[in-house]
Amino acid sequence: MSSAPPSYKGHRYPVEIIAHCVWLYHRFPLSFREVEELRLKRDVFVSHETIRRWCLKFGQSYANALRRRGSRPGDKWHLDEVFIKINGEHKYLWRAVDADGTVLEILVQNRRDKAAAKRFFRKLMKATQSVPRVIVTDKLRSYGAAHREAMPSVEHRCHKGLNNRAENSHQPTRQREHAMKSFRSVGGAQRFLSAFSGISPHFRPRRHLMTASDYRAETTVRFAIRKQVTGAAGQPATA
Repeated sequence: MSSAPPSYKGHRYPVEIIAHCVWLYHRFPLSFREVEELRLKRDVFVSHETIRRWCLKFGQSYANALRRRGSRPGDKWHLDEVFIKINGEHKYLWRAVDADGTVLEILVQNRRDKAAAKRFFRKLMKATQSVPRVIVTDKLRSYGAAHREAMPSVEHRCHKGLNNRAENSHQPTRQREHAMKSFRSVGGAQRFLSAFSGISPHFRPRRHLMTASDYRAETTVRFAIRKQVTGAAGQPATA
């Protein structure tokens, strides 16, 4: 994959404003209209519909770039699935995180059977370009059946109590789901959550493990990385 920032050709707004709006929407439980209002308060006149198009166009690109700049995933993966409501129907969000809580991949699917588990395993290994030493799941039988076919050489630990890492990683998604009053389509949920899971965690360092000064230093570094991957580095800061 290319590490170059995305092209903003044809956009009349500065890079920093575009990147800042995309960051606001994915970092905080805000609607497009609320992001519009926040920018208006700073005398930046941009419509919520323009912000929506920016998020669709650049959100995934930013997320991919931030993932590439992150550390390699650990060799212990925690997998979990949780139902989400899409247009009034229950679907399933599959998620994998490593031992540090870094989101490795997500996939929205209609079912949680063996075929769905195999599909997620394959997408996960393709995205990370690696195979773990061990996977940890709950007691859903689909994991065991898919594991034996998709990654038989990997140790599989099946115990609900061992999988708090993956279960806790669903909390930011639940907050956004509530703020958005559920998702409207499977494709829309997949697009948003794929970008969200790459952008939002980048700005959520493990605060409880840091001193205040270390937290400020780490946050400064992460914002500098955001400027680099969006192409906003060297641009004048917005109000």
